[in-house]
Amino acid sequence: MKKYIYTVMLIFMAITVTQAQRMLPKQKGVEVSTGVLSDDKIGNDYYINVAMTVNGKNGNYQLWALEYTHQYHDYKDLRIPQETYTAEGGYSFFLLGDARKNITLNAALTGVVGYESINRGEAMLYDGAKILDEDNFVYGAGGRLTFETYLSDRFVLVLQGRTKVLWGTDLEQFRPSAGVGLRFNF
Repeated sequence: MKKYIYTVMLIFMAITVTQAQRMLPKQKGVEVSTGVLSDDKIGNDYYINVAMTVNGKNGNYQLWALEYTHQYHDYKDLRIPQETYTAEGGYSFFLLGDARKNITLNAALTGVVGYESINRGEAMLYDGAKILDEDNFVYGAGGRLTFETYLSDRFVLVLQGRTKVLWGTDLEQFRPSAGVGLRFNF
């Protein structure tokens, strides 16, 4: 019986001691996330994001992302699509977390550039109405608050609340969203 107790204790100590270090400087990761846009109508409006992270010191990291956003606007019985393609780059700052960085809370500031298409470039609707809003290049700033937890030594679950403020658009300037993602660290 003592042999089993010692074996279990040894395994338990080995598991707790051999945990990998997390958030190592210059470690890179790829993140895929998706979520919903948080406007007055939550439904078919979503975003898909692919990002690369490069860890810095003290749990901070650089963030480089490409994103596709799809929204609908109602007009009579028609749903007019709005699609936005953006690239963003910025820096995420460590706010809170445990000593081993198993669970962290980060805040990021980013710069955003992209292109916005309304009704896939078609200005005329079926009933003769004309869309006055035009396709535009957009630019602005973004921010995100993320709750990150390690599922294993390489996989990180990311829960995020985000917002973007865009100029150059004929539509909403302020675009909040919420989503979930998965990051793989190399």
